[in-house]
Amino acid sequence: MAEPVSLAALRRYLVAHQAFAGRGRRGTRDEVAATVGRLQAVQLDSISTVERAHRLTLGSRVGNYRRGVEFALLRAGRIFEYWAHEACLVPIEDYPLFKRRMVHLKHHHWWGRPRDMQEIERLVLERIAAEGALPSRAFEGKKTSNDMWAWKPAKRALEHLFAAGELAVSGRDGFQRLYDLPERVIPKAYLEADMPSEEEFRRRYALRAVEGRGALTAAGIVDHCRFRPGGIKSVRPALEALVREGAIREVAVEDGGAPVYVPAGAELDVPQPRAAVFLCPFENMLWDRPFVQRVFGFDARIEIYKRPHERIYGYYVLPLLVGDRLVGRADLKTLREEGVLELRAFHLEPGVRRTKRLDAALERALARLARVVGAEDVRVVASLG
Repeated sequence: MAEPVSLAALRRYLVAHQAFAGRGRRGTRDEVAATVGRLQAVQLDSISTVERAHRLTLGSRVGNYRRGVEFALLRAGRIFEYWAHEACLVPIEDYPLFKRRMVHLKHHHWWGRPRDMQEIERLVLERIAAEGALPSRAFEGKKTSNDMWAWKPAKRALEHLFAAGELAVSGRDGFQRLYDLPERVIPKAYLEADMPSEEEFRRRYALRAVEGRGALTAAGIVDHCRFRPGGIKSVRPALEALVREGAIREVAVEDGGAPVYVPAGAELDVPQPRAAVFLCPFENMLWDRPFVQRVFGFDARIEIYKRPHERIYGYYVLPLLVGDRLVGRADLKTLREEGVLELRAFHLEPGVRRTKRLDAALERALARLARVVGAEDVRVVASLG
């Protein structure tokens, strides 16, 4: 029978496992690489209203760190970019694992790989081989429509080749990917490593997901890994094998919901975390929205893609974590020319009272975030509550 754990203990453990920094600090290049490795995947996103998603996620753990470090780590072959949960920074040690996904996407990309692209792909590869890493804007062509995802032919070719592992990302120019030949980016030992079988891919990836997140349901593992098709049914054999091997444990939760899987050596009885930190909307701990609702009582909605009149909390909203509770939501914007982090609105969660202690936590979290985004001042332009 699976061991029981209370929701409160599970919540404390989940937060402690994420290792959010308890104070403002300066992170190093090695700490950034180690954090990507520990989390297993760090999501990338182009929106920069406050800061790029990966920098917010990493900064909440390592603190402020020198700009461009993550892309220097890409060029150095210590991490790589690929389709994990979404487009993510992934530890280089996992490159052989993702060879199986590259095979999946070679002919059956998530948004298709038309045969009529083969000539364009050949020309793209020839240019990159001759000229070195290139962004999509280095290639001529026009979008096929006004839709934001209607890429020009060369961009589609670059994305197909990247998904298939025939190109790799060597860095970013602004936020545009720089595509290069894999042998120029990925260390030889990982590039030539054996590709796992489908069974091994699912087992090892499920294990990496549990190690990175700390505790996941079977549904959460499917969501984290983007296992398609098959869903929970397809991942059950991998989870059962990992439990038998002693790599993970199945833990019952006292609320009677789905059990969770934790690393074999996980200690679930941990002290109350003390961090006060803003979380990126694309933060790893928030990926599984139903699980966040269950454990934290928090609807991790993202309103970026809603029309203005449909938003409740604002455009780019960061949840505030204090201890082990998500206590509020801040609508924030970085005014880079002014060097200001602007708090436009702050909404307390139902049942959370405003206190001097909460105000102090909010002030600390704002100061920490300002350092991460490179702002010299914090400006509060709305009442709190």
